[in-house]
Amino acid sequence: MELGAGMSDRTSPSAVALLFRQVGYQNRLFIRTPIAAMFTLVFPLIFLVLFGAIFEGVDLAPGEEVSPAQFYAPGLAVFAAVSATYTNVGIGVAIYRDEGVLKRIRGTPLPRWIYMGGVVGSGVAIAAGGAVVMLAVGFLVYGIEMDADRILPALVTFVVGVATFSLLGLALAAVAPSGQSAPALANATLLPVAFVSNVFISVRNEPPAWLDLLGDIFPLKAFSDAFFAAFDPFEEASAYKPWLLLWMGVWALAGAMVAVRKFRWEPSTGAGGGGGRRGRR
Repeated sequence: MELGAGMSDRTSPSAVALLFRQVGYQNRLFIRTPIAAMFTLVFPLIFLVLFGAIFEGVDLAPGEEVSPAQFYAPGLAVFAAVSATYTNVGIGVAIYRDEGVLKRIRGTPLPRWIYMGGVVGSGVAIAAGGAVVMLAVGFLVYGIEMDADRILPALVTFVVGVATFSLLGLALAAVAPSGQSAPALANATLLPVAFVSNVFISVRNEPPAWLDLLGDIFPLKAFSDAFFAAFDPFEEASAYKPWLLLWMGVWALAGAMVAVRKFRWEPSTGAGGGGGRRGRR
């Protein structure tokens, strides 16, 4: 069955109310799963504190130094957002499928698009919350700075980024053989890429050509670099990076196509409803 089936229902105020209820329900599930919150919110925050303690500031001008958090907080905010969308949505939906939740949803009056919208909407809300936490710590504790005219470019980039990785999360759930394999697949396709995408380690200054090219292929580097442009103290050009946004859009389209073509509501053969718990790593 295609993911897009059942999406022709006309949106109404009652449908919107149902959608928000589903988002709230999924948010409560997230809060009740400590390990999901740990990897999504606490893990990036620990890295931010460690990087702030380990690395020295960068000289911006004679007598003017920039905190290392200026360079790491935006990337870790992006990582928190990607963990909330790509990882949590992908793993959660795959586990729900194997536990028979998605199959049961098909037998209820609840439109399928509302249920899936609740899952994705929850991921987006958690992504926004995680990014706010990272940046709030950066601003309040480490003194990072951002010009007011760069707020809108940062917001536009963030919206494009979370939309892209939400669709990629659905694609991950669609191709994962089972709920048990989804965490390994998510981590194997995210963590190594993060190291070449200016998230944990900055590779912006003359990296090896092959490493630079490898990072450029994946959307995480596009998200990280486009978002960082709004915080870059050395950036004199526009904080909008249309080519990076376009590249994320290409990946979003690819994720949507995979999700629509490969998504299934029935449990995987042999899953036996034992896919595990949401957020399991």
